[in-house]
Amino acid sequence: MRIAKTRLIGPDGNEAYAAFAVALSFFVFAYSFRFGQASILAYYALWLPLAAIDYRRVLGNYTRYAWIFAFALFACLSVFWSQAPGATARAGVQYLSHVICALIAMRVVDTRTLVRGGMIGTGLVLGYSMAFGVYHLDPLDGTYSFVGAFASKNQLGFYASLAVLFAFAALFLGVERGPWKLAAIGCVLIALYCLKASQSATSVLTTVAIAGLCLALRALERLAPRHRKMLFLALSVLTVLVAIAGAYGGGYEMVLGAFGKDATLTGRTYLWQQGIEAAGEAPFAGIGYQAFWVQGFALAEKLWADFFISTRSGFHFHNTFIAATVETGLIGCLLLTTVLVVTLGGHLRRLLSAARDEEALVLFTVAALLAVRTFVEIDILNPYHVGSFLLYFAAGKLADARRARRRQPVYRVRLPLRPEGAIRP
Repeated sequence: MRIAKTRLIGPDGNEAYAAFAVALSFFVFAYSFRFGQASILAYYALWLPLAAIDYRRVLGNYTRYAWIFAFALFACLSVFWSQAPGATARAGVQYLSHVICALIAMRVVDTRTLVRGGMIGTGLVLGYSMAFGVYHLDPLDGTYSFVGAFASKNQLGFYASLAVLFAFAALFLGVERGPWKLAAIGCVLIALYCLKASQSATSVLTTVAIAGLCLALRALERLAPRHRKMLFLALSVLTVLVAIAGAYGGGYEMVLGAFGKDATLTGRTYLWQQGIEAAGEAPFAGIGYQAFWVQGFALAEKLWADFFISTRSGFHFHNTFIAATVETGLIGCLLLTTVLVVTLGGHLRRLLSAARDEEALVLFTVAALLAVRTFVEIDILNPYHVGSFLLYFAAGKLADARRARRRQPVYRVRLPLRPEGAIRP
């Protein structure tokens, strides 16, 4: 039996396969540490073989994606000065191949299918955590929190935030209709339960902010592009002023107190201080991609002991910019930040300029969620992580949209010649 190419690589005919591939990829990203290498091989098997069907259509011209590949290539090159070259070589190849898979997915998955696959995937992840999850004691603040099937409540909260985002896209952004809206309501209910049980202040605050952003952008779409830009600029300035006033007026401490947190953010400010000091040892090129949290490295061992990490693995600086600077220096941090900022700003420009652009609306909210979390997590810095997958997916969509606009023909209207003696209208 022969299967038509469009059933696998055509965005208009591969909805079933693409949604399944996105959902299974999300599940692998969440629990690959539980299911091992077999799950990672399954992730590769979903995307890489598609290039053999029609490599021109699936891969495209990667010379146009130089700014997207820049950080991944620099991470691979850091093996030459890494203090743990074996770990850097392995992680660099993993990250580069992960970016390639995300760009393949970008070429064969449209926005509606991404939303459907995202809802299915996050629903499976949260459902599995509810079925097999546990509670963990946080030794720093002495509280118990639901971590699901993860090792961290923040990861459970991140998937709950993504579930809310995709459900809001289906319910309020006009991406879905009919039965998928019922599925979106169920997804929101599961996500809200997991957010409440995990007690992750980061995830709760980012979820509320992104949900409000979705509704605000949906309302802005009713305005003309010129008025939309003016109102968005005014609202942005007002938001910044309110945030500054809240920080100086005690709002910062009040919000943290509502979640039972102290001013150190459960030790994160101490982690940031240690990371900044470590980055100062190799400020320009870093010590090598993923070469810091290696057993035997003195500062890593000290921080594991300070935060009661008995496994001596699976820890980070809880800040993307600090972690990237430590591992890849200011150069690597700049390259990764460029991908994030260009993606966020590019989709925002599309959103404010077009009369209606569902793709830009969904991908901008995804990029905004990742941008907000960069200050407290490292979602876009690691391979086989849903955050980095979505970032490069959105970046690739932006690059393709720019190329499509440049290739649009410009039509010139040629008026007929005016007869001699005729009066110009």
